[in-house]
Amino acid sequence: MFSENTQISVVSSFTELVDSSFAGNINAMCWSRNLMGDFQEIVTKLKLKENITEISTHDLLALQLSENGKLARQIILEDIQQLTDFGASPSLNLLKNYERDEELDFIATDVYSYHVDRSPVATDTFLCTYFGPASDILPNHQVKQKIYIPEIRTKLKALYDGAENGFENFLEEYFFDLHYEAQADALPINLGTGHLWKLAVDHPTQQVLPCVHRAPVENEGEYRLLLIC
Repeated sequence: MFSENTQISVVSSFTELVDSSFAGNINAMCWSRNLMGDFQEIVTKLKLKENITEISTHDLLALQLSENGKLARQIILEDIQQLTDFGASPSLNLLKNYERDEELDFIATDVYSYHVDRSPVATDTFLCTYFGPASDILPNHQVKQKIYIPEIRTKLKALYDGAENGFENFLEEYFFDLHYEAQADALPINLGTGHLWKLAVDHPTQQVLPCVHRAPVENEGEYRLLLIC
């Protein structure tokens, strides 16, 4: 399914995922996997302390699990180790929900809005959803930067109410420039569960457009288990 999309490159190993570079229209890479194990068992036995609870390897190892649960745990631990050895800082999160940005009624800057990640250094975003709804991505030609939508830009200028030469800095400072509106005919691509993804980030040396993505709306009464860095 993913290999048919010109935005996505599908690889068959972790080494290939981290060693491959983005080029052309490709700004998302997928190590496509059909994982074995019971990830739901892990979710049900973990303790949610906050809406976003970071789970340590110690927390995972302390769980009393069935054989299928142990298999799922081993996969998570291996993913964490491989990303750590690569030099990343993976975080395993048990998620009830992210915080919503409801301060303005015409633009939101939370992760439920289509957005790109930005970094001052060369890096990529890695993520894997083990359980629960997964994120969506969109091709860059199917979105428009919200700050260039006339009615939104007009309201942002009214909100800024400062010198004209400082407006662009204002948009960056409050992350308005990172958010996008999907076109009416846009076709989101769901990242699915079990696959380890690498998404292009906006940084000075990036050779491709950053990957536009959003977090999913959670299912009522169900937590997500997400590895991200």
